Amino acid sequence: MSARAVRLLGIETSCDETSAAVVEGTVDAPRCASLVILSQDVHRLFGGVVPEIASRQHLTGIVPAVQAALDEAGVALGALDGIAVTHAPGLVGALLVGTSYAKALAATHGLPVVPVHHLEGHLFAPLLEHPAASPPFTALLVSGGHSLLLDVPAWGRYELLGQTRDDAVGEAFDKAAKLLGLPYPGGAPLERLATGAPAPPPRHPHHFARPMLRAKAQPGDEDYYDLSFSGLKTAVRLAVRDAEARGALAAEAPSIARGFQDAVVETLAAKVRRAMRARGRARLVLGGGVACNGALQQALAAVAAEVPGGALFAPSPRLATDNAAMIAAAGVFRLAAGERAAPTLTARATLPLPGIFRA
Repeated sequence: MSARAVRLLGIETSCDETSAAVVEGTVDAPRCASLVILSQDVHRLFGGVVPEIASRQHLTGIVPAVQAALDEAGVALGALDGIAVTHAPGLVGALLVGTSYAKALAATHGLPVVPVHHLEGHLFAPLLEHPAASPPFTALLVSGGHSLLLDVPAWGRYELLGQTRDDAVGEAFDKAAKLLGLPYPGGAPLERLATGAPAPPPRHPHHFARPMLRAKAQPGDEDYYDLSFSGLKTAVRLAVRDAEARGALAAEAPSIARGFQDAVVETLAAKVRRAMRARGRARLVLGGGVACNGALQQALAAVAAEVPGGALFAPSPRLATDNAAMIAAAGVFRLAAGERAAPTLTARATLPLPGIFRA
């Protein structure tokens, strides 16, 4: 694989963030020269992302976002080596805006288009800030739509150890927050609310069961690495209903939030510990929007510290959310591997992570 330094424009429109960025460098040392993220706050009015509105907002924002990214980097389109764009997975209408614009822009300027899988972008995000965040490592990807536990022996090779069987972690945070009367997106408001309460001790009504975390589980058991959060969401709903019946929800909401967050964080930390020990990894990469959660970062840093020389690599909040810099960084790898999109490239709502496998 070529180690030649390149400069790519990245475009990300998989959900409700219109983002463009310029990244330059090599596969193992990408550098963010510019990053523009236009957030669609209108979705807060509806308590969730409305696909049609998201697509229309992307149409309005993509041209100025790309121009702003190029201006910030001080780069002309002719000085680029290619355009990396998210083509899957995500909202089809939103993705079509990005892929269509990338193909048109690339054709006009004679540039190759590099298709990038959104989740692979999240794997590369920490590398933009931490040069040591390169394989081999254990990876935990947690967002509103995905929850994956991976072993990464090399870029492009992703062993799937576990995944959620129902709600993604970010989705569970949003649903729990909504039950508690918090705004969308619910991750940050719920974390702030939880910070104001002590940890509910065992046998406390708000000490919720840690889902799919059997003490006697063994490697090879189907639930050893997998995740599930639908039952935890139900436990929160019942706790909220009980508190409302007693007129105590306002007083008990922080405790319920803390109990929910503790259950999620302890479950994820335990699964990660199992993965790191099983594969003998010292490096741990955290990606996705839920990576912004401070309690989760603290718990995973402690897990990594149990291993000699162990370290956690987590992106800053700006790179944890959906952004084009991570797409361009992954694009540098894919471009070096000789990958180019055909003119027939289109958006895909679902698509397996390229290079994923089960041992």
